[in-house]
Amino acid sequence: MILLAERLREQVARAGVKMAQAGLVVGTWGNVSSRVSRENLVVITPSGMPYDSLQPPDIVVVDLKGNVVDGERRPSMELELHLAIYHARPDVRAVMHTHSVFASAMAVARLPIPAVVEDVAQIVGGAVPVANYAPAGSRELAEKAVAALGQRNAVLLANHGLVGVGADLEEAFNVCQIVEKAAQIFLWASLAGTPVALDETQISTLRREYITSYGQKQAEGGRLR
Repeated sequence: MILLAERLREQVARAGVKMAQAGLVVGTWGNVSSRVSRENLVVITPSGMPYDSLQPPDIVVVDLKGNVVDGERRPSMELELHLAIYHARPDVRAVMHTHSVFASAMAVARLPIPAVVEDVAQIVGGAVPVANYAPAGSRELAEKAVAALGQRNAVLLANHGLVGVGADLEEAFNVCQIVEKAAQIFLWASLAGTPVALDETQISTLRREYITSYGQKQAEGGRLR
């Protein structure tokens, strides 16, 4: 097993704990994965194990067809969902599936989360759409989630929860946190009055500035992000 995959197993285990501690999931629900660059491998949390007891050997390594390459555990039942996203989005290196309360409330109502705050526009790329309902763990769910996700970084699963994606585990986690916060803000604002979402021009500008100028990390071409 290559060294990078081993490091990612540790990171995925820690990300699962972080996800649970942040209140984005309860019990053994939800799942996390990361793609091993240039190796066509994915490391993913196991099915039905509490996050606070996860150890790196519990994290399963699979190929992009879903075959187990290394690990004694069964991979998450949502493996098809994770693999479908990696096949459709080469830019995605991490996927996090949560059942956070406010995002799930929007998923139950089957309502998209509008870009009512700037960070949703910046990190998600616009409103968070809702994928049509399909049973958990099914190929149909994977296909519908990918179709609804498009090029954005988050999608709601009808009557289920949220999927956030990113260039790494930290970004996927941030996406899930920001979407949960936006769902809460939108629902509270709906009680106070009529929420006003950012328009498409504003969303495009915010997203572009986030990609090209935000933060201190040096990006390709010498740009900061």
